[in-house]
Amino acid sequence: MKKRVPRPSAPSSALRPSSSRPPPSRESSSRESPRHGLARALSRRGYCSRSQAEALVRAGRVELNERTVRDPEAPTRPQDRIRVDGADIAAADAVWILLNKPRGYVTTTRDERGRDTVYALIDDAALPWLAPIGRLDKASEGLLLFCNDSAAAARLTAPESHVAKTYHVQVDCLPDEALLARLRGGIDDRGERLAARSVTQLRSGEKNAWLEIVLDEGRNRHIRRLLDAHGIAVLRLIRVAMGGLALGDLAKGKWRRLGAAEIAALTAAAG
Repeated sequence: MKKRVPRPSAPSSALRPSSSRPPPSRESSSRESPRHGLARALSRRGYCSRSQAEALVRAGRVELNERTVRDPEAPTRPQDRIRVDGADIAAADAVWILLNKPRGYVTTTRDERGRDTVYALIDDAALPWLAPIGRLDKASEGLLLFCNDSAAAARLTAPESHVAKTYHVQVDCLPDEALLARLRGGIDDRGERLAARSVTQLRSGEKNAWLEIVLDEGRNRHIRRLLDAHGIAVLRLIRVAMGGLALGDLAKGKWRRLGAAEIAALTAAAG
């Protein structure tokens, strides 16, 4: 066994205080070269979902810099070479799409109960892997965004971003102003605060009405739980806008790509 050669001591001048700029901190270095686990890095490159990437890594089908790695959390750098089944996986260009989700579809990659998922509606070979930004439950409709920029998606859905989400909701009653005020005031439900930024009545019929409800943070089934606490049943729930992006006249079940200006406006709204 070779003996370890001791490191030579630094000259005395190296021990003196220096007026030169100190080396960058670990925090600033991490900002300059972000590191992600291998499964997350593969997902960020638009190849597949993170859970699918974890399965690929554990199966030994992923190489990191010419070496098979089975740890989904193995650290990577943006410049690292990642291959799946021998094929290089390069970072995909940013892609954002807007889907007009119909009722009857669940917002998940695959459903254990065999229900239709929103991915059946965007099954296009020209698209990279895209993750939904937020969720709409099976009975809800309207604007649902997808993108392959996980950092931007996280900012848009973070509670502190306060990006407005606008819904048109048909209810089974004719609410008066006092009820609308109580909805704006909010409730505490299962340890969560459920409130609305604004609630206004759009129109009414003989037995039901349409409300416009704006949220600046979304809990699971937020609107349905808020209305149910006041004895109000939801007949239809449609998300019509997110930030300054409106659903418009896009047909149900159809999708379109967002333009650069729309993407910039959304990311700016998230801060």
